[in-house]
Amino acid sequence: QVWSDYLNVHLHPKSIYVIRQYMHDGYCGCLEAFGQGESLLQDPGCIEELEDRLHFYVEECDYLQGFQVLCDLHNGFSGVGAKVTELLYDEYSGKGILTWGLTPVVSNMGILMVGFFSLQGSQKNFYRLMNTALGIVHLSSHSSLFCPLSLSGSLGIK
Repeated sequence: QVWSDYLNVHLHPKSIYVIRQYMHDGYCGCLEAFGQGESLLQDPGCIEELEDRLHFYVEECDYLQGFQVLCDLHNGFSGVGAKVTELLYDEYSGKGILTWGLTPVVSNMGILMVGFFSLQGSQKNFYRLMNTALGIVHLSSHSSLFCPLSLSGSLGIK
């Protein structure tokens, strides 16, 4: 039913943290705004669980040089990524943080039909624009190097 059902790589249980309320059958719908992602990591239980998982892997390292963070920019995961990079920056200030901000390709169909967008469609585009802008600002401020990645030349912003 989801892409991870087809994942042939077996991941360590400590490397996966499922956000239950935003699963496919979750009670909150989809994670569409930067603030929603940020507020997820305001929960002390969530932060504690994330830190435990992080420390599990950090303790396994002989010589930790830094972190790589891959994060969607166009949805609420930009807020999650911003808080995670802030956590890494605060806890491991001497280590490098390489952050990749990922955006999807916007279909040409949506661009050609600008005059026919419904309120819901234009609201999604507004969220996408705001999430991308806030993500770039916050992620780059807590990263040693921030690199936005997209298959389109415009980072998915039109």
